[in-house]
Amino acid sequence: MLQILLLHVAAAVIGPLLLNRFGRRMFAVLGLAPASAAVWALTHTGEIMAGREVVETYTWVPELDLEITFRLDTLSWFMVLIVGAVGALVLAYCAWYFASVAKGKGRFGGVFVAFAGAMLGLVATDSTLMLYLFWELTTVFSYLLIGHYSERKVSRRAAMQAIIVTTFGGLVMLGGIIVLGQVEGGSYSLRELVAQPPAMTMLTSVAIICVLVGAVSKSALIPFHFWLPAAMAAPTPVSAYLHAAAMVKAGVYLVARLAPGFSTWASWEWPLLVLASLTMIVGGYRAMRQWDLKLVLAYGTVSQLGLLIMLVGQSDRAVALAGIAMIGSHAMFKATLFLTVGIVDAAAGTRDIHQLSNLKRTMPFLAVVAALAIASMIGIAPMAGYVAKEAALEGLVHDGGPRSTALLVVLVVGSVLTVAYGLRFWWGAFARKDGLEDTPTDREAWPMFVPPTILALAGLAAGLAPKLGDRLLAPYAETYPEGDPGYLTLWGGFGLPLYLTVGILVGGAALFWWRGRDSGLQRRESFAFDAEDLYRRFMRRLDRAAGVATSITQRGSLPVYLAVILVVAVIAATTAILAGETPIGDVRAWDSPAQLVIGVVIVVSAVAAARARRRLKAILLLGISGYGVAFLYEIHGAPDLALTQVLVETVTLLVFVLVLRRLPAYFSNRPLADSRWLRAALGVAVGVVVSVIALIATSARTADPVSVDFPREAYDYGYGYNIVNVTLVDIRAWDTMGEISVLLVAATGVASLVFLRVRTARVERAADLSGQRLGDVWTQGPPAASASCTSRRAASRRPASSPTARSATSAGSQPGRPWRRSAAR
Repeated sequence: MLQILLLHVAAAVIGPLLLNRFGRRMFAVLGLAPASAAVWALTHTGEIMAGREVVETYTWVPELDLEITFRLDTLSWFMVLIVGAVGALVLAYCAWYFASVAKGKGRFGGVFVAFAGAMLGLVATDSTLMLYLFWELTTVFSYLLIGHYSERKVSRRAAMQAIIVTTFGGLVMLGGIIVLGQVEGGSYSLRELVAQPPAMTMLTSVAIICVLVGAVSKSALIPFHFWLPAAMAAPTPVSAYLHAAAMVKAGVYLVARLAPGFSTWASWEWPLLVLASLTMIVGGYRAMRQWDLKLVLAYGTVSQLGLLIMLVGQSDRAVALAGIAMIGSHAMFKATLFLTVGIVDAAAGTRDIHQLSNLKRTMPFLAVVAALAIASMIGIAPMAGYVAKEAALEGLVHDGGPRSTALLVVLVVGSVLTVAYGLRFWWGAFARKDGLEDTPTDREAWPMFVPPTILALAGLAAGLAPKLGDRLLAPYAETYPEGDPGYLTLWGGFGLPLYLTVGILVGGAALFWWRGRDSGLQRRESFAFDAEDLYRRFMRRLDRAAGVATSITQRGSLPVYLAVILVVAVIAATTAILAGETPIGDVRAWDSPAQLVIGVVIVVSAVAAARARRRLKAILLLGISGYGVAFLYEIHGAPDLALTQVLVETVTLLVFVLVLRRLPAYFSNRPLADSRWLRAALGVAVGVVVSVIALIATSARTADPVSVDFPREAYDYGYGYNIVNVTLVDIRAWDTMGEISVLLVAATGVASLVFLRVRTARVERAADLSGQRLGDVWTQGPPAASASCTSRRAASRRPASSPTARSATSAGSQPGRPWRRSAAR
């Protein structure tokens, strides 16, 4: 399986190059990638029928016991076959669907193949974490495919809507996956989760509901059903593959995969079956109200997805067999119908049933192909859809319980709607309508008819060979916990299932004749609740709330940002200190009186620096604090560290002084008294909390400190007695090099600020300023004494607070020094 996925990756990479170089016919070549997956699945048919599994395991992160495992059993084999075969046929269809000059066909082909690969990985992996990875890949690729016509607003909006809804569901599902993997008895293996589910507790029940949210959002069940019809803005091949056979089947597959282990849980059964039942009814009704052929199929797909999840999500074996059979038949007939719509749209130039008339005369072959697919969808013998629906009716009737009876009623009502909108589709596309002339059509390339014809005939062949389908799919149904084994057959004899089938067909035909041909009635009768409108309202309010929150939190004030950070830090640390144990060992105030004196100097200078209004005064006071720390290092017997601190303070002080010469002498407006006290209180609180944390951290040590063995290891590995030097040069050589690089970059930036004369001017060096003024200082002396006097007189008239005034005054008092100082700069 891994080799097939790598083949898809290679095809996705080189596909755009092939399509842009050799044209649209290369779509058929790209179809070989998903076709290889179908062939690979067929080669393992014998093993699957014998009840064996094909397992591939690859080491991923051995230190964390992470592996990539692919497991091919009955369900995954069937899904790989569907995804690969339908994907290959749709890509072959694309070779004639896209015009030769169509834009973006290279990107479309690459993304399409990448999506097919992600879908194959999703249905073949045994790891829930890998399943989530492939799940999100399908979300991203579907976003790109739905928004293929990026110049159209409707496409962009549909793609954004799809990715928001499905990503939300995926993130909720991830939470459930992690909980199911971490709880006692849980696992990250799908096989182990189903074979031995964890105990049903409140936590695991919430986790399984989270997983179902992901499945429901992906398969477009209520209340997330609205994104799928909107996604019909995508090209028709995308609709035929993603929204009939692949992407929307991901949620169905996940439900089918987990149902044997969790279908008896109340937290699984009630939410899932209720939503699935509502979706089948609502989707069928909404399909009756559409006059765009793609939208008829889109809402029909929503209804059918509700049916599929209703069948595979319950616990009865016979109904589950019908469900998995319906998955295959749905992929065949719905992909056929979408491809048919693409041909009709290309030939007639419209999908509106109000403008299409009598296409069965100009396109009789396509009308027959569509009729076969419709027959399978509404359940007419001997199509595969009929066999699956009969098995579902038989299983629900045979069980006879309250749950099965309720599901049977939903199935009958939904099937009546299916018959009605199925007939509406064929009538709208191919029938002759009164008052409309026959729709003229362009002649389409005959190869476009091949993929839908193959799929329609496959549905017929599967219906004619129900015993083979029963042998292939029964091992999966037997994994369900309840009920008798079911069977697939063309003739089940006279009984209630047969009578219900006849009633469904008659009732659906009557509903179509009564309402299916009148779009005006459908347009007037709508639901008061519209999920898409609710989604748009929610997104608008979310945008407004985000704007309000941003205006409050992003005020553009650095003091506010810093205050918020420090307040949160103080509250969090204080809560942790008060809630937990706070072991504080013996604390000595000082080891010698000198430490007390230096500490007082440091504190006083720091407080004075905070109160200073002049920038230069504040920097000098901060320097006193820094030098005081250096003296503390010296008293503790660390001369090297003290020397380093002195050098750092000196260089920092010089840099600050040079930069401050270009800034005003005073800080900005003095803050109000209340604000000053609040800031002082916050500063004291931060200092106290940090000090307490330091005491707790040093007192809570449970292992020997690294300083115990550090001197010996410094000598053993660095061959030196000077621990500081060995640490900087040998043990932390790369760190030291990085720090030096940072200092060089900082020095370059400071130099740029120092020698930048005008904000928008170029950076100049002292050597480039010969005979020019840098601030109020001449680089090589004034050109004439009178000019120097003029400069000094002008400087004397400047405000005393101006930095240039101070420069000019000092220059006038000692005429020789400014040149040397400027040269030093």
